[in-house]
Amino acid sequence: MRLVLFDIDGTLVLTGRAGVRALNRACEDLVGHDNALEGVTLAGRTDWVILDEVLNRHGHRLDRELMAELRDRYLAHLREEIELRGTGVKDVMPGIRELLAALLARSDVALGLLTGNFAEGARIKLEHFDLWKYFRCGAFGDDASDRNELVPVAMRRARECGVAIARAEEVWVVGDTPHDVACALAVGATPIGVATGGHTVEQLRESGAEIVFKDLSDTSAFLTLLNQ
Repeated sequence: MRLVLFDIDGTLVLTGRAGVRALNRACEDLVGHDNALEGVTLAGRTDWVILDEVLNRHGHRLDRELMAELRDRYLAHLREEIELRGTGVKDVMPGIRELLAALLARSDVALGLLTGNFAEGARIKLEHFDLWKYFRCGAFGDDASDRNELVPVAMRRARECGVAIARAEEVWVVGDTPHDVACALAVGATPIGVATGGHTVEQLRESGAEIVFKDLSDTSAFLTLLNQ
């Protein structure tokens, strides 16, 4: 059995920056800054870490009460923003629908998510593109601030769903940033890089991923890896 964990933003979909707009609106609600995310690195980081940095920049301490309020406001705004055209690409990444369907049909593969998104944010984004239905379990930005802690969480959730995963070596982490690569390597899982976000094939290889795709449009190539 192989547990294949997918990142969301830049790997499965791009949302036309709906998440950025929703986070900015949530921060404006509470700290009065309408572009609070300016200059903040987003790719590959958890929502928890992003909000912590933003609040620190504006002189606020992100305790659990404030985190809960920010998360609720962000999710409310995201439900609105995801319906808008937005800016930049808003689409499912090349080959994703075909690949997920092919993986779901295999008895030796379980699909999960490993994302810095809050769990409900992940659902909002993926349901918009009709992709949420493919995933039985996952680890999310609610579970830990440090992305490197998320693979064990995803493995535990998979076991709770009846997936027979015993070792991290049976886990693949598919993502578009060096943070995705790092969280896999941290526990002995296999990173699969895909250059559909903000990093090139070369950058993902330099970060430690031995397997990197330009995109996931070649379903047969991905399935061949599973058969090795």
